[in-house]
Amino acid sequence: MRNSFVFGSLLSLLSFGVLGSFAACEAGSGDEDEDTVSGQVTAGGGDTLTVGSSMGGMGPCASSPSADSDMDGFTGAEGDCNDCDPNVNPGAIEVVVDPSSTGGGGMAPPPADEDCDGMVDNPPTATCDMGLALDSSMALDGAKAIELCQQAAGPKDWGVINATYVRANGTPATPNTQYGILSNFGPNVPPQAGANMLGLSSGAARIPGQPGACGTCSCGTNGPGTAPPGFPQNAPGCIINPEINDDIGLEVELRAPTNATGYSFDFKFYTFEFAEWVCTDFNDQFMALVDPAPMGAMDGNVSFDMSGNPVSVNIAFFDTCTSCANWAENCTQGCPPAPSMCCPAGAAEMQGTGFDVWTGTFDNGEAGGTAWLRTTVPVDGGSTFKIRFAIWDTGDNLLDATSVVDNFQWIATGGSVSVGTIPVPE
Repeated sequence: MRNSFVFGSLLSLLSFGVLGSFAACEAGSGDEDEDTVSGQVTAGGGDTLTVGSSMGGMGPCASSPSADSDMDGFTGAEGDCNDCDPNVNPGAIEVVVDPSSTGGGGMAPPPADEDCDGMVDNPPTATCDMGLALDSSMALDGAKAIELCQQAAGPKDWGVINATYVRANGTPATPNTQYGILSNFGPNVPPQAGANMLGLSSGAARIPGQPGACGTCSCGTNGPGTAPPGFPQNAPGCIINPEINDDIGLEVELRAPTNATGYSFDFKFYTFEFAEWVCTDFNDQFMALVDPAPMGAMDGNVSFDMSGNPVSVNIAFFDTCTSCANWAENCTQGCPPAPSMCCPAGAAEMQGTGFDVWTGTFDNGEAGGTAWLRTTVPVDGGSTFKIRFAIWDTGDNLLDATSVVDNFQWIATGGSVSVGTIPVPE
């Protein structure tokens, strides 16, 4: 946690050549783990100068209300309450101090007002996904379902700039049942946060009993699609088929808080391709394509396992299933060995999803899914970027796949963030 705070002393006026009376300036904090001394001085002409000095090496700063000494994009006149600290301004997100944490001096860092709203340790907590309709065609509702609540109303605000339901290549999608706002994915898979989560499917983003549910393992809707450059992908050594079908996605354009160093989101992937179609050219895929691509992404995709396997039937963490009896029986090259332990998580999280009961052509009743997975991604504070969550059938339009996405969170606690996907800690 950033450890900036006001010592209670003020800089000498002599260095600035001004006289007047001081008013306490609210302290901020920064990722540099440094202490600041700051204040305000009113000159004879009525102009208020923000005066500050960093004790951690940033050097002294003094500015008029129209200047931006810390170059964070905000001036004092625009509400910057500490122009010495680029991590403190109205474009930052509030970060709660963990009382059990300690700074370099063995003391817990004091709370700070990163977003300059006059209150300390009050991060956005309001949920925005209550009461959303299953079949809402509003892409902003899809964004709300994954906890992207705040919209960027102005050019310096962080949050959602735009949201659109799209095909895999980013072109607008026709409203259909391939996306949906789900309060659960069966009785054993509740949302990771809030009241709902986003479902994306190459069939129908519905569970048994809901209007528009597929009712079988294959429901073609969109027909052939165009994959983004570099896709589809497959696990190393497996066949790659360039054809995709029934592709759908949600694309959101976002502006990051100025103090953010990254973000994360959770997802869970299910497919009827498991287990007999492992490492074939029919492995359906879910991706999270970021533009501009961060360091560590694979052709812009940020969701893959430690071996570089994209999210498909071949990804590690594929531990929720009904059976491995027909493991990779259709694989012809690069065939992986059967797992030493089939379905280590059991089949509880298959129940009520449709993947536990629906069967059809080219399917013998098996299906499977991953654990809840969390992808983390680095980001430059204040930058604008797009992320496209998309899913498709590979090679044909049979044996559908579904992903549920939830719990988007900004990371603003300092330190570096790398692209990576791991199971969500229990």
